[in-house]
Amino acid sequence: MTVETWAAPLLSLLLGYILGSIPFGVLLTRLGGAGDLRSIGSGNIGATNVLRTGRKELAALTLLLDGAKGAVAVIIVRELFPGHEQMAALAALVGHLYPIWLRFKGGKGVATFFGLMAALHWESSIFFAALWLGTLSLTRFSSVAGMSAALMAPVAAAAFLRFDLALLYLGMALLVIWKHRANVERLMAGTEPRVGGTKDA
Repeated sequence: MTVETWAAPLLSLLLGYILGSIPFGVLLTRLGGAGDLRSIGSGNIGATNVLRTGRKELAALTLLLDGAKGAVAVIIVRELFPGHEQMAALAALVGHLYPIWLRFKGGKGVATFFGLMAALHWESSIFFAALWLGTLSLTRFSSVAGMSAALMAPVAAAAFLRFDLALLYLGMALLVIWKHRANVERLMAGTEPRVGGTKDA
């Protein structure tokens, strides 16, 4: 196996992971004087927990940047190493879920999932966003909205006959569901707080 053979996939994975692992929620709350996000609310590093600080602008920016890093990972690898975008996308999501900088304790991955979908196949990402926002509006459960959108992703890709992406999205959806396992337990117990409470995903 030549260097050229493994260099592109390896660099694609590395680049995707590094970009995905940037903990924007932690960085923004610190820079904004809101404290250590990991000691606030649920301790999660995502936008919903940033909202627990009362800083809506930081929460919105976290949501935007967490999505953007997934999209940027795909776009950069598409330019540098065409054909390895899906590897970069998966690595970006894993980076967000398990960032080395935070001892592999990351976020739930919903915003990053949407961002990489938007870059890989924007048509299917529309359905993701619609279900995500619609479910959140109806239930006010961030976890339910995120899991519902993640499960819709492979279905949306398959509807466009992108079965390659459907398989990738299915794997990603399972990772997102796994990260929400504590939320599932609270939902079953009737103790999952809604958006606007003091704890949430």
